[in-house]
Amino acid sequence: MKKVMFVCKKNSARSQMAEGFAKKLAAGKVEIVSSGLEASQVNPHAIEAMAEVGIDIRTQTSKALSDFSPKDFDAVISLCGCGVNLPEEWLLREIFEDWQLDDPAEQPEIFPRVRDEVKERVEKLIAKL
Repeated sequence: MKKVMFVCKKNSARSQMAEGFAKKLAAGKVEIVSSGLEASQVNPHAIEAMAEVGIDIRTQTSKALSDFSPKDFDAVISLCGCGVNLPEEWLLREIFEDWQLDDPAEQPEIFPRVRDEVKERVEKLIAKL
């Protein structure tokens, strides 16, 4: 089974939404984890935006990338353009993509748009895997 790591700065919004979509869309076919360059907490606006499309991410937690080993993952997806800040071994996985999505944390009104962009990209990623 392929294993995917979604990563962004704080693992609070974009990577959490990606984890939620991927777990629903690839249930049982792909193992999904998300993390951040630093751990924080799941943004309440992300929880609300995902609930609007029927996905509950309330039980997801923010995790630090440093808690994981790159060799355990087939695909690494950066959602914030933070790929340049990742240790090199994370960039050398079978699939590495840097999606560079807008950060909705400071602009809650863009959560629905960013959520929909995340979903579209997750669907393409799952099709590729």
